[in-house]
Amino acid sequence: MKPNVLIIGHVWPEPNSSAAGSRMLQLLQLFITQNWKITFASSALQGDHAITLDDTLITQKKITLNDSSFNEFIQSIQPQYVIFDRFMTEEQFGWRVARHCPDTIRILNTEDLHCLRKSRQQSIKKNKPFEYTSLTREDITKREIASIYRCDLTFMISEAEVQLLQELFNIPKALLSYLPFLFEPITHTDINQLPAYQDRNHFITIGNFRHDPNWDSFVYLKDAIWPVIKSQLPNAELHIYGAYPPPKASQLQLPKKGIYVKGWVKNAESVMKNARICLAPLRFGAGIKGKLAEAMRCGTPSITTTIGAEGMKGNCNWNGSIHNDPVAFANAAVQLYQNKEQWLDAQQQGIHIINTRFQKTMFTQSCMDTMIYIQKNRTTHRSQNFIGAMLHYHTMRSTEFMSRWIEEKNK
Repeated sequence: MKPNVLIIGHVWPEPNSSAAGSRMLQLLQLFITQNWKITFASSALQGDHAITLDDTLITQKKITLNDSSFNEFIQSIQPQYVIFDRFMTEEQFGWRVARHCPDTIRILNTEDLHCLRKSRQQSIKKNKPFEYTSLTREDITKREIASIYRCDLTFMISEAEVQLLQELFNIPKALLSYLPFLFEPITHTDINQLPAYQDRNHFITIGNFRHDPNWDSFVYLKDAIWPVIKSQLPNAELHIYGAYPPPKASQLQLPKKGIYVKGWVKNAESVMKNARICLAPLRFGAGIKGKLAEAMRCGTPSITTTIGAEGMKGNCNWNGSIHNDPVAFANAAVQLYQNKEQWLDAQQQGIHIINTRFQKTMFTQSCMDTMIYIQKNRTTHRSQNFIGAMLHYHTMRSTEFMSRWIEEKNK
C-alpha cells in the first residue's frame, strides 16, 4: 500500500507569489514522484494567485479551526504522515492528529524560522545590533522551538538554521532533516539559451509585498541605495515586482528617478532573465531566499546582504557581491553592471551554487528514507525525545482545552 500523506497548509500554495509557495510546490512534486497519496488541507481562504492543484493527484480539503469536524476527517483518511506547514498550524491541529491518529508521524515544515526573522526585525526597529541570545527571550521562540520538539521530524530549508537549532537550543540531530530548495541541474544547453549580458538592461528587485523583510528592503533600496546607483548610471531603471502591492506602494513609484513598481508577474523567470542585476538589500529575514535562487537559475548576478546570502552559498563564491553598507552595496552594483567580465564570472558562480548545493537528487532519497525509517521505528524514535513528549503532554493539553472552549463558544 502506498503511503498516505496529509499536508496542512497555513495558506494555499502560491508558487508565483512567494518562496514559501515555491517550496510547498516542490514538496508536493516530491511526493507525487514517489507515487504517494496526497491530501492538501487548509483553513485559509484561497488567495488571488493560489494555484489549482491537480485533482487526479492531490485531494483538496477545506478544514475549519477549532472544530471537531477535523477529528472525523483525519480518522477517515488515516495518513501515515502529517506535515504541518509552519508551527502555528501544528499548534492548531497537532493535538488533534496525536489524539485521533497516534501512530501518524508528525512533521513540521518551517519555511524559515519565524522567531529568527521576527527577532531580527525587532532589532532593526529598535536600531540595535541583533544578538542570537536575544532569541531565548522571545515568546515566539518558545512556541516555535516547542513545536519542533513536539514533532517527530522538522524539515529545515537552511543549513545556518539547522546549526542554530542544534547549538543554541540543543535540538537533537534526529529531529531535523535538511531539505533545501530542490532544483534540476542547469545544463550547458540552458546556459546557452540565457539572454546575453549586452541584451539585458536595468535592475530588478522582487518579493511578496506582504512579507515584512521585502517591504523594508524596497523602502531601504529606494531611500539609501538607489540614489547612489542613479547618480552613476543616469539611464538605469529599477523595476520592483511582487504580489499584493498595497496602496502605500505608490510611494515607491518614482518614474523621474527611474523607479517603477511593476507588481505581480505570473512568470517571474521571464523578467528575471531580462534584468542585468538583481538587488536584494535585506536587513532582516530568515530561511533561504527564493528571489536569489531564482536569479542564479536565470543567470542573473545579484547584490545582497549577509542576511540575504545566509545559508545559500556554503563555501562557494557569491554570484555578485555581499554588502551591508548601503554605499558599498550601491557601488558594487554599479561596478558589476558595467563590467562584462566580472558579470559573466558572477553568473557562473550562481550556476555553480545551484548545481552543487540545491540539486534535487542530492536530498530527495535521504528525505524519503528518513520519513520511512521514523514511521517504522516510531516507538523507539519517540522514546528518545522525552522533552517533546513532556511538551506535548503539558502544552497541548492547554491548547486542546482552549480549542474546545472556542468550539463551544462558536456554537
